[in-house]
Amino acid sequence: MRIGFAGLGRMGVPMAHNLARAGFALSVWNRTQNKAQALVEQTGCSLAATPRALAEASDVIVTMLADDLSSQAVHFGTDGIFAADGMRTVIEMGTMSPDHIKALAQSAPPEVTIIDAPVSGATQAAAGAQLLVMAGCTQESAMPHMPIFDAMSKQTICLGSLGAGAVMKLSINALIHGLNQTVSEALTLVEAAGISTKTAFDVIESSAAAAPMLKYRRPLYLDEAAHEVTFTVALARKDMQVTADLADQLGVALPQGRETLALLRSAEASGYGSRDMASMLNYMRKYMRKGAT
Repeated sequence: MRIGFAGLGRMGVPMAHNLARAGFALSVWNRTQNKAQALVEQTGCSLAATPRALAEASDVIVTMLADDLSSQAVHFGTDGIFAADGMRTVIEMGTMSPDHIKALAQSAPPEVTIIDAPVSGATQAAAGAQLLVMAGCTQESAMPHMPIFDAMSKQTICLGSLGAGAVMKLSINALIHGLNQTVSEALTLVEAAGISTKTAFDVIESSAAAAPMLKYRRPLYLDEAAHEVTFTVALARKDMQVTADLADQLGVALPQGRETLALLRSAEASGYGSRDMASMLNYMRKYMRKGAT
């Protein structure tokens, strides 16, 4: 099976590495070509000049793109994925809105199947092929693509219908961003009371409030500047905006999620957009000192 992979960001690079390691005939494309060239040199995969060329060299396309706009740019146009002949399936693994997924399905060539299959897990999980895949399709529809999912993940859960993967991903990320905000507030509270951040984290990790993301993100909470960015505040704000828009469509109140979105917007406006989402702890320290209410 020939696999084309588009989108070599923080998550895409290790995911593509795992596909190459699994023995797939892999071609790659990225908007910033030097990232794609580096992967070619490391794995021996092929380099495509355009999304269309990538699709024409592939049976299945996997995309790992940042948002709806990035996806639109890659799929449409004379050199886009949908301009190609011969491919059978496009698997969208980035965090997209359900409306965008449905629009892709409506615009795809008749012979092409769109599957939304976003993932849960940070860069460490991507590197170790320990992601969770949330597939917007039936188990039967997913079966031909399970070797692809298995090469990148520890588990695939099929949610039955197109767009359901996107909804589930947004819901999971709303939980994650809400937890990120809550732990930032909890740590500023204990620090104000004279308890060290490290000691507080020891307690949190041993408590009923412990969650896997807190364990693997602990180094970033304790010393953000000493570690590479894994997921930016800007991307978190994007996730929560798309989630809030979906809640509006479905008539869901989402009060805590909207407060998380407001704080992410404020942090981004204050220059935190390109910093890791763990920087919300530093933002809340600053917010507290200003006496905001």
